[in-house]
Amino acid sequence: MRILGIDPGFGTLGWAVIEDGLKLVDCGAIVSGSALRLSDRLLKIFRELDEIISNHAPAALAMERLYFARNTTTAMDVSKCIGVVLLAAGMRGLSCAEYTPLQVKRAVTGYGKATKRQVQMMVGSLYGMKKPPSPDDAADALAVATCHYLASSGAGAAFAERPPGARTGR
Repeated sequence: MRILGIDPGFGTLGWAVIEDGLKLVDCGAIVSGSALRLSDRLLKIFRELDEIISNHAPAALAMERLYFARNTTTAMDVSKCIGVVLLAAGMRGLSCAEYTPLQVKRAVTGYGKATKRQVQMMVGSLYGMKKPPSPDDAADALAVATCHYLASSGAGAAFAERPPGARTGR
């Protein structure tokens, strides 16, 4: 199964496509310049993402769930981007899954509080790369795609599907 992983971002949206387990097909980032109007930035994200979906024909899309921190303005802009991602996926009939940052980290590293660098290093190692993909957003998208693969294949269900804060029965 081919999976498109997305690290949603308004300025930079990371994406990665994997297939047949842990085989990297392609990855990169969509960058929308801050000089553009909001509507033009969203349109750029939509068009480029639609082209990625068309070129790579994924069966599913997995995205990191928005984590609200202190900056609500940034969260609102990222939410608009997520809407564009969901629209592009819906127009192509893709199933969508969302994973929290904790779930992604747990699936990829085995530890839900891993650092960003630890996740990037593990992703690079899993895919046999000499260094993690660049920019960081592409590495994050690859981690999300990996998380979805592990969760959907059952190989990492214990890591990816356990709700944040849940404890095991030992």
